[in-house]
Amino acid sequence: MNSINGFGANKIKRGCVEFLQFKDLFFQLVSRDIKLKYRRSFLGYLWSVLNPLLTMCVQATVFTLMFKRSIEFYPAYLIAGNILFGFMRESSSHSIYSITGNSSLLKKTYVPKYIFTLSKVTSDLVNLLFSLVALFIVLFVTGVPFFRTWRTLLSIIPLIELYIFCVGLGLFISQASVFFRDVQNIWPVIVNAWMYLTPLFYTIDILPKPLASIIAKINPMYIYIAMFRDTMVYGHYPWSALVWRGLIIGILMLVIGMWSFSHAEDKFILYI
Repeated sequence: MNSINGFGANKIKRGCVEFLQFKDLFFQLVSRDIKLKYRRSFLGYLWSVLNPLLTMCVQATVFTLMFKRSIEFYPAYLIAGNILFGFMRESSSHSIYSITGNSSLLKKTYVPKYIFTLSKVTSDLVNLLFSLVALFIVLFVTGVPFFRTWRTLLSIIPLIELYIFCVGLGLFISQASVFFRDVQNIWPVIVNAWMYLTPLFYTIDILPKPLASIIAKINPMYIYIAMFRDTMVYGHYPWSALVWRGLIIGILMLVIGMWSFSHAEDKFILYI
């Protein structure tokens, strides 16, 4: 009961007040992360567009003979999934080092520790928005009428839900990596397996029905990517069951991340 009370409304309110006090630092961290990613790069921010385009070209070349006939607008199908999954992969990988990588600052002065993780996820969200330019290019070149209906605007729903999910995931693994440094080595393996269990370059209906049912119900990346493709690529209404499932999973992950981070942050100084 005490642990539940410790993560009550008062603590959430205090966290919001702290965020407002340190909002300038938050925006500086986001800006720094974005600039550092492309520092000394000749093409700079263009890589946010070129990287998903090049990845899509490679995958389309490799998988087109297997899947193109059964998947409409296959290049757009590929790049839409890659952009969203790439955001989850990048934000979670950066979150792992968000606390340990700022140990010198945390030892010198008081800063809300969660702000480092939140800034990592947010900077990767900005990179995702840059990457949408690549998606629009593919949609235009391949003749996808993506502005044929206002339903395209509903693609904001999976993006918001995915951001909520990634914030919670980032908070959880960032605090875990402080105490268990093996997380830094294990997580890339988990993400790699996660990628193959997410229909990025294939459709879920080619999987055995039991496996397809499990992925459709509990794989959050399938949920967010399926909604995004439905709205952005095909101009459909997002399936209401997916919307609610994605929202519930996102909020649940956020609560788990906030709870675990809140109960571990006072011990960070002993391990970093």
